[in-house]
Parts: sequence; C-alpha cells; structure tokens
Amino acid sequence: MKNNTKTRFTSAFEEDIYSGLTSYPKHLSSKYFYDKKGDKLFQDIMNLPEYYLTNCEYNILATNTQEIADAFTGSNGFDLIELGAGDGKKTKLLLRYLTDKKIDFDYLPVDISQNALDELEESLKKELPSLSVKPQQGTYFKTLGRLSDYNSRKKVILVLGSNIGNLLHKDAIDFLKQIQEAMSPDDMLFMGFDQKKNPQTILDAYNDPTGVTEAFNKNVLERINSELDGNFDLESFFHWETYNPETGTAKSFLISKEKQKVTINNLALKVNFEAWESIHTEISQKYDDMIVEWLASQAELKVTDSFADEKDFYKNYIFRKK
Repeated sequence: MKNNTKTRFTSAFEEDIYSGLTSYPKHLSSKYFYDKKGDKLFQDIMNLPEYYLTNCEYNILATNTQEIADAFTGSNGFDLIELGAGDGKKTKLLLRYLTDKKIDFDYLPVDISQNALDELEESLKKELPSLSVKPQQGTYFKTLGRLSDYNSRKKVILVLGSNIGNLLHKDAIDFLKQIQEAMSPDDMLFMGFDQKKNPQTILDAYNDPTGVTEAFNKNVLERINSELDGNFDLESFFHWETYNPETGTAKSFLISKEKQKVTINNLALKVNFEAWESIHTEISQKYDDMIVEWLASQAELKVTDSFADEKDFYKNYIFRKK
C-alpha cells in the first residue's frame, strides 16, 4: 500500500526500495545485498564448493597470467580499471605479475561498497606496496561516465565474476555500449561470462545447503530494517532459485511464507504480502559464444580472444572496438 505523503527520497536506496516494493510483481535490486555484512557473506559464498564461478575464473587467470598480462600491456603503460573489484582475490594474480615485471600501470578499482574498497586498498598496501591504487566508489553506470577522462594512454577495463550476468540482455547491451563509447581505439575490455551448463550445477551454485546464499539474499531485508526502520521478519521469508535452460536465466526470489504486512517507517510505507508472494531480487544470466558475440556486435564491439577453464564452465573474453 502506497502512502503518497512520502515523495522525497534522501538516497537512491530509499527510492529503489520504495519503487520495488510498491510494484507488482515486487522486486529489489541485488546491488543492495552489499554492505559490511553482505560483503562478508559474499566472500563466504565464493568459498562454497557449490559456487564454481570463483574457482573457475581464478584458474583461468592463474593458468594464463602471462598471456593475459601481455594483452593488457601498452607501449606507454596503461590504466587498469576494474568494475566491481570486491576483495580483489583473482585480480591480485594479475597485479602481482604486472608489478613483479615492473610494468607501468595504475590500478583503479571501482565498487559500490566503500567497505570493500577500503579492505582491498588496505590489503594491497601490505601485499603490493609499490602498486599505484586509485579506488573509485560508485555504481558501474556512474563510473562509466568518467572512464573517457582516462584517455592519455591505453585503458584496460576489467569486469570479473560474470557481473554482467546481473543484467538482462537489453541492459547488458546498454552497459557494453557505454563501455565502448568510453574506449579509445587501443583500449580493451576483459570480461568474464558464466557459461551454460548442466542446470543442476547452476541451481546448486545459488542454493547451497548451508544457507549462506539465503542469508546473503535476505541481507537486503536486514538493510531495510536497520537503515529505513523496517520490521521485516526474516524468518517469514525463504530463498528460492530457478533456472531456465532455454534462456540461460537463473533467478533468485524471496518468498513470503504467509500473509503479512511490513512497515517501513522512514518511507511512510506499509507493504502487504499475500502468502507465497515473491520478491524478485537477482538474475544471473548464463551464456555461450554465440550470445556473447551477439551482445558484442550490438554494442559495436568484437571478440578478439577468449580463455576457458578445463570444464568450459566459465570464459573470459577480450573485446575491442570494431
């Protein structure tokens, strides 16, 4: 139920929560999973045996470090701009190699979570003290507007973790177009894409038996409670995962176990839930070469190389401007 007396929002978080919970069907953005607790939960997810994505990409970077680093390196050095840097575990493989080889580059990690950036910067100071690090806090789309400012030498834009999978194809094309528009002719994009595979493997990756993924998904409700004075009862919702092998789309939902009413005081909002009503919280798109090449072509990009793990579960692609 909407209360139209609340028309001014003090943050995008407030506005998006209001909009998502007054829509039908209800939805909340997965970017709001992340705060200090959410960052820790996601690190726990990446260590789960079912969550194959991290290990697959880590192995790709570990196996192909020199070839990837050679592709990055420019004659006048380069700027390595990582969108969604997180804890930097995988990226450090490349950073360490580039630093050891005394290659001239600056590292610009971008993340929506200031907490994640602070922890990453602190760890890099200890592990790679000679590395030039320039953290940038913000969403991808806000950051992309500033990318074209880095045009004095080659840019390498790094997007790991199949983060593009959180976007529908239409939005993914818009995202790639914005990157393409910020690229100079010598620039490149290095991006990870989770591949289509046995549907059960995908479902297991987002629905672990220990409940870590469920806690991560519910963290958006915890944030509403703590930051917007809400009264969500987390135990009256459960996590549900689906996967459509035809479209390659995995979806996460929070399902209300009962008919209930939730109040969010800071938004002057009361939200009614029917029993078994859902809140859609995340998509995780899966790909094959044909889809990736189609997305690239729609954004005036071309695939020039790719690297896969031994099971072909995951691929990292290099894109350049057409």
